[in-house]
Amino acid sequence: MGEPRSIIIEPLTADAFAPFGQVIERQGAHHYPINAGMTERFHDLARVELGGVHSRPLISIFEGRPYALPLTLKMVERHPLGSQAFFPLSDGPWLVIVAEDDGGKPVRPRAFRPTPGQGVNIAMNTWHGVLSPLERDSAYLVVDRGGEGNNLEEHYFDTPWIVRDAQPAA
Repeated sequence: MGEPRSIIIEPLTADAFAPFGQVIERQGAHHYPINAGMTERFHDLARVELGGVHSRPLISIFEGRPYALPLTLKMVERHPLGSQAFFPLSDGPWLVIVAEDDGGKPVRPRAFRPTPGQGVNIAMNTWHGVLSPLERDSAYLVVDRGGEGNNLEEHYFDTPWIVRDAQPAA
């Protein structure tokens, strides 16, 4: 095993995250009033992708225990038969880790820090890290795929990555 490599945490923006899925947020979203003007609907924020046999959307709540920085990234996973959306149910900090695919292997991982009120929808078959809350236990609303077929593939890196905040300027 070689020397760990670094991933510097980036702010989560729709443009930066576009190769991996969608950012779920109200800012810039199409919206309109419903329920006699008492509710504002922020419409069609992410693309739910369902593949495979007898697929159906699942809505779950995940409760994650916190990770500390720097975080050692040893493994990523992907879901070849469906997208996976995460939206925090609190304002606790968290990370979204994703990676490009090169011939079936994850490469060039990136780490994003959502701001309060941001979630993500990770596109079908996109490499990503596990749910990574920071500082405290946190709950997330999750929309993903149920149905027949194997919808989980894991990859363990020969050399781990270290996820860290940017170094402060001197």
